[in-house]
Amino acid sequence: MRKKAIFNWSGGKDSSMALHKMLNDDQFDIRHLLTSLNTETDRISMHGVRRSMLERQVKALGFPLSVLELPGHINMEEYDQLMHEKLAPFLAEGITHSIFGDIFLEDLKAYRDERLKAVGLTGHYPIWKRDTTELVREFVSLGFKAVVVAIDGSKLDQSFAGRELDMDFVNDLPAGVDPCGENGEFHSFVYAGPIFKESFDFERGEVVGKSYKLSNDSEDEVTYWFQDLIPVD
Repeated sequence: MRKKAIFNWSGGKDSSMALHKMLNDDQFDIRHLLTSLNTETDRISMHGVRRSMLERQVKALGFPLSVLELPGHINMEEYDQLMHEKLAPFLAEGITHSIFGDIFLEDLKAYRDERLKAVGLTGHYPIWKRDTTELVREFVSLGFKAVVVAIDGSKLDQSFAGRELDMDFVNDLPAGVDPCGENGEFHSFVYAGPIFKESFDFERGEVVGKSYKLSNDSEDEVTYWFQDLIPVD
């Protein structure tokens, strides 16, 4: 019998590669895609993608979407509580696992496993420890298409925002930037590939820069650049 699972869906490349692997693995039955949204902006947390784009993307994938609604300003304790409240009801459906597209951040994996254990779920990481250069090459070779929708301006020039995530993009990355952006250098939105059951249209809007404090104890800021994507009927 297959294990019932939820899939933590960011909308980007790593999620897509992890989902692709799971769809070719008979041991799991994915019941929901779970995505965190900022209620203040109505966009995917960290990626800045509109809810309407997320909904079109997930519809094209053919899975039910479950959304964790997060306020614009939230501390880790509040986040953990909201996530716990969101995950707990899944147990009644017989769900036992929570799947992530993480690759090599050990502290993040340890944090996820600790919080999942408190709920009664087990984490599963299908692309864990994959070589990120090989992974992005496989992503491209499989026919996936993605737009780079968010970049850390301290690590990449604004011009990288809005580009197609292809091998030209990867080859143009400065030294020290992970090819999959696993350290948060960039985030993507996937709009085509072997996991999609139908296509959907969109257009590029503005590239917008937003500055954030590095910490509550510092006045130092970093600018993130976001490529807006707009659904097209």
